[in-house]
Amino acid sequence: QVQLVESGGGLVQAGGSLRLSCVASGSILSRAVMSWYRQAPGKQRELVATITSSGSTNYVESVKGRFTMSRDDAKNTVYLQMNSLRPEDTAVYYCNARTIFLPIRDYWGQGTQVTVSS
Repeated sequence: QVQLVESGGGLVQAGGSLRLSCVASGSILSRAVMSWYRQAPGKQRELVATITSSGSTNYVESVKGRFTMSRDDAKNTVYLQMNSLRPEDTAVYYCNARTIFLPIRDYWGQGTQVTVSS
């Protein structure tokens, strides 16, 4: 059974920083692409950042240069370091694992709220 548990969200002023963590169970990190998504009120869920098993990362344009995704396989954890936060970053952030072997499956965490005040 795969479980993803996020933490680290909260309320921060614009320009501040937060670090989100996602602890994964079930040895999923070695067989999945890990991602962070976010969903703001009234908006569709948006892919924010992705990291492969080899450590390659990709980011949505709006967070490039501000957010950094990393992984610590020994701790079964992926992180999202968020700097220079803006009010438009306010959303619920979700951790996602998509398996790289068939059958392709998606696993989601419960989400963590990030609120950036202006």
